[in-house]
Amino acid sequence: MRYFVLDKITEYTPEKGAKGLKCITLTDPVMHDHFPGLPILPGALILEGVAQLAGWLLESVFNQKNKDNIRRALFVQADKVKFYATSEPGDVLEYEVEIKQLLEDAGKVTFIAKSKLDGELKAKGILTFHLAQAVDRKEITEQRQYLYKIWTKGLENCPPLI
Repeated sequence: MRYFVLDKITEYTPEKGAKGLKCITLTDPVMHDHFPGLPILPGALILEGVAQLAGWLLESVFNQKNKDNIRRALFVQADKVKFYATSEPGDVLEYEVEIKQLLEDAGKVTFIAKSKLDGELKAKGILTFHLAQAVDRKEITEQRQYLYKIWTKGLENCPPLI
């Protein structure tokens, strides 16, 4: 992963759901081009932030139960996604994901993204992931564990990193 659209995981309900935050700032490189004079976070990046949280959740749940068959969540489909309002520098987005279905090789979650500041709904929809067999590459595993450790710092009942 080269860019991160999730800053912090704030809640984890085992086998059910998670919440996370994205603080939108002018230091986000996309803000200088999208759009000049009217900086807003593109909807595609909101979707990516939600997908990063949902992928972490699905991997955490699946891999705790199947430690000999580690899987990685690959975002493959978005359904019924609607955007309701723009998000701009100074806003804090709260992402909420809930598992609707978890199979051997796939998972489906519902999501909402809203402003943490005023509760305004920004987006909602359904995301589907393929749970692919993990390739055992030490540097990739270490990078993921480092990132997940940052995302979950201070989180109570956090699942062990796999």
